[in-house]
Amino acid sequence: MGINILIVGSGAREHALTWKALQSPLTDTVFCAPGNAATGAIAINTGLQATDVEGIVRFVKEREVGLTVLGPEVAVAAGLADRLSTAGRLVFGPTRAAGRIESSKVFAKSLMNRAGVPTPAYRVFDNPASAKDFVRGERRAFVVKADGLAKGKGTLVARDAEDTLECIDMLMLRRTVGAAADRIVVEEKIEGREVSLLALVDGERILPLAPACDYKRALDGDKGPNTGGMGGYSPVSFFGPEAVERAVASVLLPIVQGLRDEGTPYRGCLYAGLMVGPQDIQALEFNARFGDPEAQVVLPRLETDLITLLEATAGGDLAGLSASWTTRSSVGVVLASRGYPGTFTTGYPIEGLGTIERDVVVFHAGASADPSGYVTAGGRVLTLVALGDSMAEARDRAYRNVDRVRFQGMTYRRDLAQREVEAPALR
Repeated sequence: MGINILIVGSGAREHALTWKALQSPLTDTVFCAPGNAATGAIAINTGLQATDVEGIVRFVKEREVGLTVLGPEVAVAAGLADRLSTAGRLVFGPTRAAGRIESSKVFAKSLMNRAGVPTPAYRVFDNPASAKDFVRGERRAFVVKADGLAKGKGTLVARDAEDTLECIDMLMLRRTVGAAADRIVVEEKIEGREVSLLALVDGERILPLAPACDYKRALDGDKGPNTGGMGGYSPVSFFGPEAVERAVASVLLPIVQGLRDEGTPYRGCLYAGLMVGPQDIQALEFNARFGDPEAQVVLPRLETDLITLLEATAGGDLAGLSASWTTRSSVGVVLASRGYPGTFTTGYPIEGLGTIERDVVVFHAGASADPSGYVTAGGRVLTLVALGDSMAEARDRAYRNVDRVRFQGMTYRRDLAQREVEAPALR
């Protein structure tokens, strides 16, 4: 008899977690809270919202759920892990206090400083006039970040000093991400290549997962506004096992020890957004969860049983465990509604899903079902993921299948993983 699993969330990340959990011999039934139309086709949707803490706790008790997996940051910030732990239930995901590493950029930067983690220099402001005075005095470009949760849209990378002032106005005066920007971080702009390193953390021990690269800008060539992520790939040629070891030692371990020493041990998936420069690795940000779209390209490469790893993490018992990975590459392309991350229209039929190649996976996010099939229901609609014996093969397969899918206003980036295929010098 297996265990009942509850996956909290409704996006493509949660669809990927559900899909992977169902492959485990340890799994009996998978429930989703609330899930989406595609998870409803392979698991049981509960209709419970990710922030309905009391409703989820009741459900976990009634349905004898053996493991609850937190997907989105809002569930962490709502204190769902705290309540489930208090109720004596096994939960994969950090407490609200440990989750501040994502829910407050100011907290994260301060913790990095205290722990000696290399990170770009920064200043904190809760007054737009003071922030703008600082930038005018410096006369150069900065990265401007909303302190609170902003669905991946709270980080603005300016081109020059004037553009930095505009970014401050957008966040603090025009309030494009609302109260999340009541405080902002004005951060040194550094050069390098970004990489996402996800790791399972059981309070003390760290098990890094396969690195990935995601694409945050909406348009090809890293142009356009920041989004929640337009796709990604794994593995990363310029970030091999030695670089992972260095990042664990210099970034993840000091953070995990710092949180433990301050009385808020971290259990769950810790996501480090890193900048890899010529000399060193610097931490840009942390997320208190699996990344999206990183989960969609990393989980298909995982050969170790996912539920074994998640249970051990939640139980504080990762000692002696390791993760094995296929040597195959994965590329995931997000298909979005025209206008995302700004204003967009939904309700358009999604065509061609039945023509996708058998070993290519489509993870649903902003899609709902009607009697005739799936229709668009959000900004990021689908993540289409293909594996290949090389990055070039994975990339070709992904885009070949993207061509088979259609909905009105469908947009996507056409340059995902192109640098891996075209730039052997990176190796």
